[in-house]
Amino acid sequence: MTPNCWGDDASYDYAAINDALNRYLRLKTTPIGLKRFRTIEELSSVPKLRRPPAGEKFAFDQMVGQSRWLGWTLGVTMDNLMGQQCGAVVGLAPRDPTWLEGRHLAGVWYGTPADSAAHQAAMSCASHGDYQAIALSPITAGRLDNPDIVLIYGTPGQMITFVNGLQYRQYRKYTFTCVGESACADSWGNALKTGEPSLSVPCYAERKFGGVLDEEMLMAIPPSFLPQVVDGLKALSDNGLRYPIPNHGIQKSPLDSIAASYGQQKV
Repeated sequence: MTPNCWGDDASYDYAAINDALNRYLRLKTTPIGLKRFRTIEELSSVPKLRRPPAGEKFAFDQMVGQSRWLGWTLGVTMDNLMGQQCGAVVGLAPRDPTWLEGRHLAGVWYGTPADSAAHQAAMSCASHGDYQAIALSPITAGRLDNPDIVLIYGTPGQMITFVNGLQYRQYRKYTFTCVGESACADSWGNALKTGEPSLSVPCYAERKFGGVLDEEMLMAIPPSFLPQVVDGLKALSDNGLRYPIPNHGIQKSPLDSIAASYGQQKV
């Protein structure tokens, strides 16, 4: 196995992971893996790789949407992206100083250049290293050798259940960010920067161009966390805590339901 950007060279059973996520969360689409490559030649080694049409420029969230909804394995370079902002979030390009000044978004998403500059400064972007390309592919396709991160879309109910599974063992409090527009910085940008699970509320652009549904959130997560999530989801299911979450009703005392989970102990 080729290590990913975290040095993780473990072999994960992505088919089993996907089956478990579908069993416990009933996802609408297959999670996709994202992996960066230092050279175009390395990218070209990915089997059944598609490249965007020559001369067309896309937003990176469109590339994610094509892989997610159409099942494509896509190879992306800066030549395929509509601007440096898209490439900077995933580490294919450095931050553009003119964007950092905040002039582009001022009067559109933010009221003043100062507001816009503050937004730009707040964005989490992967470190710009020697990466020249990125491949995206459904994790069940078996075409990416150890992705850097996995992208999982779901409803708020699915996402809180996912986080509950993540926290079942080795508990820790997770804090997620919201920069507003450019929310890809909260998901794949932050996950690639920190190596931490990163939950986001996808922004206007991701929904307009990237095919994200109105009710969806996005979890970007290094693959090493996924076995822990699956084990936690199974344990929760065995405890009777399952998705979809049944509505108990707002006019009936919860004590019977509480007793079923916790016994007769005081809560």
